Amino acid sequence: MQWLEHRIPPPVVVLITAAIMWLIARTTHVVPTNSNVRYLTAALLVIAGVSVVLTGMSRFRQAGTTINPVDIERASSLVTGGIYQRTRNPMYMGLCVILTGVAVFLAAPYALLGLVLFVWFIGRFQIQPEERAMRTLFGTTYDEYCRRTRRWI
Repeated sequence: MQWLEHRIPPPVVVLITAAIMWLIARTTHVVPTNSNVRYLTAALLVIAGVSVVLTGMSRFRQAGTTINPVDIERASSLVTGGIYQRTRNPMYMGLCVILTGVAVFLAAPYALLGLVLFVWFIGRFQIQPEERAMRTLFGTTYDEYCRRTRRWI
């Protein structure tokens, strides 16, 4: 299934995943919750996720490198500062937080299966190919970065 690598932009994967989560929520048990607390929690998670994504994007822009994960071979520099000292994939982590907010909004525990699907898909078809490309582009510098920084958190 190598043909799927770098084919679907991560924001599209998020939208597809959110739609799957919504379908799951509509066909399974919804947990009765206080709507105001649920909506506030969901909104805070989405805001936090967007903030993490934008922070990661900002670092890429400051470094003058591409933020396009479909065309990773165009990366011109290895970004290791700021949020990238804590995680190698803050943008994907932020997307996971956004999807967690969607799951909270839907109040359906089985909707979290969409999050699991997203993590698997991004790991297999986006992160692994990106890591191969980064290793090719930046060699031992990238390997050293991987040794000191976790993939997620």
